[in-house]
This record gives sequence, C-alpha cells and structure tokens, in this order.
Amino acid sequence: MMIRRKDKDYPEVKGPLFKKEERKVLIFRVAREEYGMDLSYVREVIKVNEVKSLSQTPEFIEGVTYLRGHLIALVNLRKRLHLKESEVPERKVIICRVQGKILGFLVEELREIISLSREGIFPLPEIVSNQAGSDLISEIAQIEGRMIPLLNLEKVFADKEDRST
Repeated sequence: MMIRRKDKDYPEVKGPLFKKEERKVLIFRVAREEYGMDLSYVREVIKVNEVKSLSQTPEFIEGVTYLRGHLIALVNLRKRLHLKESEVPERKVIICRVQGKILGFLVEELREIISLSREGIFPLPEIVSNQAGSDLISEIAQIEGRMIPLLNLEKVFADKEDRST
C-alpha cells in the first residue's frame, strides 16, 4: 500500500512516525520567545542570504530571496506577530509550503523538533481567539513546563489590517 502525501508516493510505514495521536512540531525563537509550527509544512531550513526589499508590500514581508532558481517571499514573523524589536537578528529561514505557495519565515534560531501528544495541545481561550489578529496562533502546547504558541500558517495573510500596510 502507498500513502500519497504532498504530490509524492511513500510506502506505508507503521510505528511511531505515523501515530495519529501525535504531531511533530518545529520549535523556534522569534524576539526571544518560543513558537512552534507543524513540521508537515516545513521543507527545509536555510541561512539568511541576500534579501531584496520590495515596496508596496505588507510591513511583515521582509522581501524576497533567490533559492535554487526561485524567488521566495520572506515573512518576518517578529513583525507579523507584532513583537518588539530584538537585539538578536533573524538568521534562519524556515522554508514552508503553505496553501500551495512556498514561503520563507525569518526566525532567530531553531530549538528542537518534538512529538506532541494531543493531550499536550490546548486551544486558545475563546476571549483570546476572538481578538483581531489572534488567528495566527491556533493552539498552545504544554511542553516540560513551557507554554509554546503554535502558529496556524494558513492564516499568515488573513489579517486585512496587515494587507493594507
């Protein structure tokens, strides 16, 4: 039996890699705070190369970079999450496929890849999730005493306020 995933066929694998009750999450830092994203979006991680700024783009679009024959839009997560300036520069780019598009997310550093059980992931409280712009954070993971917001990458461009800047 073959499993179809992201335009590729893979042999069926049994065991911990495909446990339905677990999610693999990449933990990284932005503005000295930890965040996570579902590993299924991640294609690769690269160092920041030359970035070409573009006018008439949302404030959180840092610009574009050239990667193996393609221009990749770079999203500055610190700006997109409305976080304060940090003295630590964004040095890594997490290349992801989101809604059929390839995007790069600028982060300070990568921390770890972890498997999370469903019991360790909690939805945002309703009063928080109803606030404008909060849809980018979908859940909170409880990991060894730390609370780590998990990003909903499908909502990166959802905030109309950010589109007009």
